[in-house]
Amino acid sequence: MYIKSFTLVCFMYVGLGLTAQDPVDVYLINPSFEDRPHRGGPGTSIHGWIDCGLINFLGESPPDIHPAPGNEGFWKNNLPAAEGATYLGMVVRDNNTYESVGQKLSSPLLKNQCYDFTIYLSRAAKYVSLTHMTQAEGNYTTPIVIRIWGGKYPCDEFELLAESEAVNNTSWQINNFKIKPKRDIQYITFAAFYKTPVLFPYNGNILIDGCSPFKVSVCPGEPIASASESSRTSPVTSSGKSQSGKTNTTPTSASSDGSDKPKAVFKPRILTELDPKKIKQGQIIELKNLYFQPDSFRITEKSKPLLDDLVGFLNSTEKVILEIGGHTNNVPPDEYCDMLSTARAKSVAEYLISNGVEQNKVQFKGYGKRNPIMSNKTQSGRLRNQRVEIKILSLE
Repeated sequence: MYIKSFTLVCFMYVGLGLTAQDPVDVYLINPSFEDRPHRGGPGTSIHGWIDCGLINFLGESPPDIHPAPGNEGFWKNNLPAAEGATYLGMVVRDNNTYESVGQKLSSPLLKNQCYDFTIYLSRAAKYVSLTHMTQAEGNYTTPIVIRIWGGKYPCDEFELLAESEAVNNTSWQINNFKIKPKRDIQYITFAAFYKTPVLFPYNGNILIDGCSPFKVSVCPGEPIASASESSRTSPVTSSGKSQSGKTNTTPTSASSDGSDKPKAVFKPRILTELDPKKIKQGQIIELKNLYFQPDSFRITEKSKPLLDDLVGFLNSTEKVILEIGGHTNNVPPDEYCDMLSTARAKSVAEYLISNGVEQNKVQFKGYGKRNPIMSNKTQSGRLRNQRVEIKILSLE
């Protein structure tokens, strides 16, 4: 009996050792880069993050935390944060060096497991600093990409997990990625990098904020686990496609015999300015029937019909890019105005994307109290200035 019991116990431990690790959502420390705003320099650091540039390019300056107080900003960049109070700014340089940051994950990304990941990206319209090759002042504004690397030790660029398109938008845009590691990943690295192929290194910048957790998801082509899960909307990837590989568009209606009918022409019910035949690039439209809870970015139910008009317009128009701009009056402090206006613009962008709009059609930006349309000396003027607008950036 003693020998049999011992054999059983050993078998149980061996079995436990061979059991595959269950996939879980993987989290980052300080995913929105909250820290004291500062230019990267000797002795500076970012809470929760490792400066990988210090390892790869000894002597180069670390990344920056934006925005600086006041209107001038660091390197003349004053874009408000997309999430929280601060965000990360990184550059590539004309001496073939680039900035990157990394950290250890809360748990490993598992081999052959799929994850959904989102991040807010933008390019600063101004990022003025000395160039390395000429030592003359230059504007680091040539579009670059963000590369997401995985590895087994800090700043290990072993496996390229994802790469964005070159970021040319100067307001925040939500970027979605589907990630499937080829091996277990313990460390993650975000690296600024040149748009390839490139003949010569150049100066460029990228701004990063609001990293999501790495959410466990179903890989393309794999069966959905349950009927309830199959009814969910497919997450959007960085190319604007669903997990099935098909671009998210408004579905066509089907007749009783099962045949598809042509997609109906979009007709706005509230936003009558959204006439596909009349809109022009650069046009600004105020969302007059959009309401938020007081001193909040939470959209009220009363606003949904207007936003659904915007969803219908974007889903029926193939090649349009718009910016959602948040504005406030002049009553609160500058920092609060920037935060609230950005948060409200972001809420609208997230509503549109969650309802099937391709994320590359939508950018968002908080303007704070910089662009009033009426005098702030009256209550009616202050109410008009606290608004959200859309701007048609591109129709091509």
